[in-house]
Amino acid sequence: MASRHLARSIAMQTLYEWDFSKMEEDVEKLIEKNTAEFGPGLEDVNKDFIRTLINGVILYRGSIDKIIEKAAPEWPIDQITMVDRNVLRLGLFELLYGNKEEVPPKVAINEAIELAKNFSGESSGKFVNGVLGTVFRELEEQKPT
Repeated sequence: MASRHLARSIAMQTLYEWDFSKMEEDVEKLIEKNTAEFGPGLEDVNKDFIRTLINGVILYRGSIDKIIEKAAPEWPIDQITMVDRNVLRLGLFELLYGNKEEVPPKVAINEAIELAKNFSGESSGKFVNGVLGTVFRELEEQKPT
């Protein structure tokens, strides 16, 4: 598994655990535990990437959740499975707030789809693709020509 993909997997698992604990767990302890368990030997640059993803999702969670609800109005945020919800949060963080030169939007979307398929299932991959694709199209339409 490529190290960036592994970093995203660890970030998603950490966000899932944090969400499952009703955001009461110490996220830094979760990052340390999951990085040690799932990414032994991971380079520091990828450990920093994990922290950037998680801290960014936490920082922008309110606005990201509103975007999810707007893009998938038939799915209130609390009715989306916890895995899918956190994959969407991660994908939207990268899509909206990430470094576009480092991670182009289509890469962010594809990575989120793969996470959904690996951790949730094929239909989750389609759901994530639909939501992120909708947001991406709206972003493209808003760009000045």
